[in-house]
Amino acid sequence: MTADSLKALVTHNIGLKVLALFAAFGLWFNIASEPELATIVSVPVDYKNYPRDLVISSQIVDSISVEARGPASRLREMQETHVAAIIDFASVHAPGDRTFTLSAAEIQPPRGVTLVRVIPQQLRFQFERQINGKLPVEVAYSGILPRGLTVGPVTVEPPELAITGPESHVILARRALTDPFDLSRVTGDSVQQLSTYVSDPEIRFTEVPRVTVKIHLEKIR
Repeated sequence: MTADSLKALVTHNIGLKVLALFAAFGLWFNIASEPELATIVSVPVDYKNYPRDLVISSQIVDSISVEARGPASRLREMQETHVAAIIDFASVHAPGDRTFTLSAAEIQPPRGVTLVRVIPQQLRFQFERQINGKLPVEVAYSGILPRGLTVGPVTVEPPELAITGPESHVILARRALTDPFDLSRVTGDSVQQLSTYVSDPEIRFTEVPRVTVKIHLEKIR
């Protein structure tokens, strides 16, 4: 490159270049002159590379607290851009307990912001195999039958419901309980469609959790 071409390159649009230089300097000066502040920000936790055929049976953390320091504008940017902590499960291949330590690498704050501490600094998860199973349906009742009547044979269709969940939870599950069958207005054989419920939030139904309950009333002798 000749001296003339270099000079032409430097002087081309010289006004815009000088203006851009002053703008950049002004931005730097504003940030540099801002007082350093400290704040605690609630940061959501996102998960990637979730292991196939495994589920988390311990409590899942959806957010953590981060103490950060930096210029006020950068701290506002951290809150407005919804910075998240990214937990990578790529190393999880088998059931068991796993601990993940959080640092700036997982959170990636804006430039100029320093992470002082993360609360909690470590997250621990219990991974289990996901298995399927079936639960017998138990009918719940409400109300009182008219005098002289009692509940005889009861038919539930289907009598069992398919479920899925962490292995230890499925093994311990004992029943699916129906919404109450109201006996207060029943005077003879009756049929009701009822929803069912499992108290363990880790258990999920894999079919519609409704059953048909038929009861036969008998006279008390």
